[in-house]
Amino acid sequence: MADEIVKYEKEYSEQKFWSKLARYAITIGREVVLMALKLYYALQNPEIPVWAKSVIYGALGYFILPLDAIPDLTPAVGYADDLGALAAAIAAVAMFITPEVNEKAMQKMKDWFGGGERSSGRKEAE
Repeated sequence: MADEIVKYEKEYSEQKFWSKLARYAITIGREVVLMALKLYYALQNPEIPVWAKSVIYGALGYFILPLDAIPDLTPAVGYADDLGALAAAIAAVAMFITPEVNEKAMQKMKDWFGGGERSSGRKEAE
C-alpha cells in the first residue's frame, strides 16, 4: 500500500495540510488527526531518508486530496481510506516516529482538542 500512496506526493503542500486539519479536525476525528500529525512532524527531521519522505508526502498528499477512493464528504466513512493510507505510511516509516515526534503530535492534539478525552472546541493551525 505504501508504494501505491507515494503517487499522491505531488498533492502535498504544508499550507494545504494545515488548512485541511484546521477546517476538518473535529470531523476527521482524533485518530486520523494524530496519525497525520505524526507523519508531518516525522517529515521535519532533516535526517529522514528520501524513500521515507516519499511515503510520507504520498500519504499526506492523499489525505489532502479531496477526491479519493471514498469521498471525504461521505458521512462517517469518508475518512476511512485516509486512515488506511496514513496507517500504512506510519507502518512503513515507524522507525522515524520518534518520542520527540510523538510529543509534538500530542502537544498539537492538546492545543486543538484540550487535555481531556473530548473537547468540542479547537484552535486554528500554526
